[in-house]
Amino acid sequence: MAITIKDIARESGYAVGTVSRVLNNRPDVSDKARAKIMEVVDKHHFELNNNAKHLKQQASNGIAIIIKGSQNMLFAPIVEQMQGMLTEKDLGCLIYYINETENEVETAIRICTERRPAGIMFLGCNLQYFRDRFEAITIPCVLVTNSAQSLGFPNLSSVCINDIEASKAVIRRLIENGHREIGILGGHIEQSKVAYTRYIGCKESFENHNIPFDREKQYMESFFNMADSYSAMQVLMQKMPDITAVFAMSDVMAIGAIRAIKDCGKKVPDDISVVGFDGLELSEYLYPKLTTIRQNRERIAQRSVEILLDSIDNGSTAVHETVPFTIVVGESTKIL
Repeated sequence: MAITIKDIARESGYAVGTVSRVLNNRPDVSDKARAKIMEVVDKHHFELNNNAKHLKQQASNGIAIIIKGSQNMLFAPIVEQMQGMLTEKDLGCLIYYINETENEVETAIRICTERRPAGIMFLGCNLQYFRDRFEAITIPCVLVTNSAQSLGFPNLSSVCINDIEASKAVIRRLIENGHREIGILGGHIEQSKVAYTRYIGCKESFENHNIPFDREKQYMESFFNMADSYSAMQVLMQKMPDITAVFAMSDVMAIGAIRAIKDCGKKVPDDISVVGFDGLELSEYLYPKLTTIRQNRERIAQRSVEILLDSIDNGSTAVHETVPFTIVVGESTKIL
């Protein structure tokens, strides 16, 4: 029986993608991996000349990227950079957009069956979906902008900032600037890990400063888009007529909030200060320029791809990396 690419991968202990690069004489393979794979190739007298054709027939070797929410402006530059890095390595990129309420793990399981990708990157997630069904996925995966460390899956890495500490820093800064009536526009914390961790950071910061926090009054849930946050901000102002500051859990949400504040006849920051989250390029051109938490998008994209490819090529176990954040002070906040 003729040996296949998959047989070589199985016997050598390396991924199909690594075998492909060795047989195509690509430089981006370790000497150890190359030696082991060629040992198996020589042992079975595999026909190198037909390798590229065989590989294309047997495995897609593409990387799937599942993006949760089509209006999240943070994800666009991250995906663009990841695509560029994968293209440089001659790897295909399969992009899938799903809405915020869909199950990304079920989507991934279906993709694995239909397209057989070498790895998957998730942008946006509900951790409960991973707890319920991720064990059905055996290929390397990375959560991008979310932490998977608590899940404990050996093939699920993650790259993100510390959302709890970032949110604590926002509330701390507002309190230090004299604000006490602070509202929060956030995601649905039962569905979104990002929303939950940022909510926890806010709550802890209020507690650390001995300031009461009433979730029912001060926290308004919204999807991460402008229209929904616009409506949520209108309700928040009704619940908190004395509100002096609002923390929006994304820059996109902050934009919706600012429009709602203006449409109610109030000014930013004279009447209500606004802080966003993500550090989108768009936030620098708003009027007023937005105060926000900047995520290092370039570093997040780079490390996500590097970690995934290392796991695919070398079978390395899960890596959970935290990228530093910065507070960018704009014109949308003031000291009371």
